[in-house]
Amino acid sequence: MTPWLTVVGIGEEGFKGLGKTARHALLGASRIVGARRQLDLLPECIGGERVLWPSPFSLEPVLAMRGTPMCVLASGDPMFFGVGASLARLLPIEQMLVLPTPSSCSLAAARMGWPLQDLITLSIVARPIATLNAQLFSGVRLLVLSNDGQSPAAVAALFRERGFGPSRLSVLEHLGGEAERRIDGIANDWPDPVIADLNLIAIECIAEPGTPRLSRLAGLPDSAFKHDGQLTKRDVRAITLAHLAPTPGELLWDVGAGSGSIGIEWMRAHPSCRALAIEADDGRQQLIEHNRDALGVPGLQLIRGSAPQALAGLERPDAIFIGGGVTREGVLDTCWAALKPGGRLIANAVTLQSELTLMAWRDQYGGELTRIHVAQAQPLGDFDTWRQALPITLLDVMKPFDA
Repeated sequence: MTPWLTVVGIGEEGFKGLGKTARHALLGASRIVGARRQLDLLPECIGGERVLWPSPFSLEPVLAMRGTPMCVLASGDPMFFGVGASLARLLPIEQMLVLPTPSSCSLAAARMGWPLQDLITLSIVARPIATLNAQLFSGVRLLVLSNDGQSPAAVAALFRERGFGPSRLSVLEHLGGEAERRIDGIANDWPDPVIADLNLIAIECIAEPGTPRLSRLAGLPDSAFKHDGQLTKRDVRAITLAHLAPTPGELLWDVGAGSGSIGIEWMRAHPSCRALAIEADDGRQQLIEHNRDALGVPGLQLIRGSAPQALAGLERPDAIFIGGGVTREGVLDTCWAALKPGGRLIANAVTLQSELTLMAWRDQYGGELTRIHVAQAQPLGDFDTWRQALPITLLDVMKPFDA
């Protein structure tokens, strides 16, 4: 199949920085789609019709002319947080020819002297800045694509708020062009200079002494969450997530989410993990919204309502956790019917009634029951003793592939 769409990555050097193939594609194109800044980089000898992306952004100008030879302009590497990646999700790659130039991250790594393979790259272009909260570890180096000229000040403020004020920030403007500039500073003392909208932030994360260590592994401290007591406690949460076994790209239903701790830790396991938190209580919904941002997973989707009614029409999950409400009529049956074949259903029970429900479910559908006892040493007069938390019964059952 001959590609009809050529996606050209163009940097700050403009047309003169392109390779021969990209130049020929643009010279021969009858239609070129791009942002104003990118189109303005083309010389007058490019005679094709220049088409601006619509606002709000849409791929429709390209998709509507499917099959008609044309070019699309992108910044740097079109497959790195770029329009090339968006188009590739909708078109067979055989219909596209992608011609990248060095991405802003490649240029930034070269300027900073940082090995690119050792860095974490993130984008806050039209994305919540709270995403950075999941990457705050002392010693980590980040490359952050900014949304605009105000982004560096917002990032510095977030780092101060989260106990990472000593972190070193370098803002790199117009990378690869004549107007390239670098501004260095510390988050605690960020001067907030006027910065171009086209910028990238290189960050060396450094924590204040005493800043809580929030591992990506399951079992965050209970103090990491705001809650009203409706929280799967740390040790039980770690065991529960081990049974849920999140893997990249999977979707979890956290049913009766409480403070959202299971869904949040599921999403922290990998950037592509997704979760829906189903919660009916207004106060707990607010807690979930706070916790998901504070712990760096603003993409967690809150479903306001009670199971099983609130589950209707939701995307089928790869795994389901039921932390409460297993005795409510229809909850287990609805979850089981929605679960993908090969998916995992994990449910926790505290009361005798809910425990009996899980035992009956195990007898019908199989799976394993695990009894979890956790005790903590606490003072008793002048001595210490073990204080036993309420025991938890955990059901772990996998849906057959032929179900």
